[in-house]
Amino acid sequence: MDYQTMGTHIMIDMWGVDFDLLNNVDGLEGKMYDAALSSGAGVLGVQSEGFVPQGCTILLLLSESHFSIHTYPEQGYASIDCYTCGEGVDPKVAIEMMIDFLQPKKLHGKEIKRGNGEFAVNDYTGLKVSR
Repeated sequence: MDYQTMGTHIMIDMWGVDFDLLNNVDGLEGKMYDAALSSGAGVLGVQSEGFVPQGCTILLLLSESHFSIHTYPEQGYASIDCYTCGEGVDPKVAIEMMIDFLQPKKLHGKEIKRGNGEFAVNDYTGLKVSR
């Protein structure tokens, strides 16, 4: 089997997200799992933790790397990170499914191409990809 070091890493900061969406660990975990599978990734495991009085951290360990979210419902803020290696997975699909689900009022992101020397960094605008 051939392995590739080339990968795409997308990091998103989003604001203006509904408190209840960001505080629903089970709902976020389920949506992330679906988004990972839709991107073509293999999910090896899920670890999640809800915090008191609010917020959560969820990590999906992927065959191709990882997919995570950290939420701050009191600030309407979430950070999402998805890194996948190889050509068979498209992390943009997972990221865009989460953007569609969370409906942020504002977001900023970076898309980084890794594994081939210098990082190639581009702004991530959240444009839809062909599905």
